[in-house]
Amino acid sequence: MVTKRKAIRVPGAERRQQVLAVATELFARQGFQGTTTKQIAERAKVNEAILFRHFSSKKDLYWAVIEEKCRMMAGRQSAVERLEASGDDRTGFTALALDMLERYAADTTLMRLLLFSGLEAHELSERFFETYIAGYYEMLAKHIRQRIKAGELRDVDPLLAARSFLGMVNHYVMVQELFGGKRYQKYDNQRVAETLTAIWLEGMKA
Repeated sequence: MVTKRKAIRVPGAERRQQVLAVATELFARQGFQGTTTKQIAERAKVNEAILFRHFSSKKDLYWAVIEEKCRMMAGRQSAVERLEASGDDRTGFTALALDMLERYAADTTLMRLLLFSGLEAHELSERFFETYIAGYYEMLAKHIRQRIKAGELRDVDPLLAARSFLGMVNHYVMVQELFGGKRYQKYDNQRVAETLTAIWLEGMKA
């Protein structure tokens, strides 16, 4: 007598997370254009129709992946708040840089996703900037503007100053983690944060 095995029903929320996990891995490795929903469905072991039940399009899925990674890496706003509360530029900016270095060193997936979206020139990179980055730049620029008014920093465009600081940190992470720089030179994150902050502040002192 053959006993029929009962099919295991996977909850919708669990299946959605399963699809997201697979999509994150493939998009980060192959890009938006190089990844198909069929590949994602096969790797996630679901029917492609099930995938589209959770995500209306490939772009919708890609955006969900970016949102999920941003949620997991949340905390930069509190880092800026700590900067404002520190009362000391060197200490505060070093802590901000260290926070970024540690988060990206632990997981470069978000950076890979954003580089692919920017290089492939689809509107999701602009949407990401408007949703997550622009406000963060403004928040840091606001702090720099206050320090300029207090006479502690040079009178320069606060937004450009904010972008220059964050750009230094982001470039370091990109070289180390994506371009293989850490295979040739390894640095302690604390030392990097202190050094980049010192260089930036030297150019920003009033």
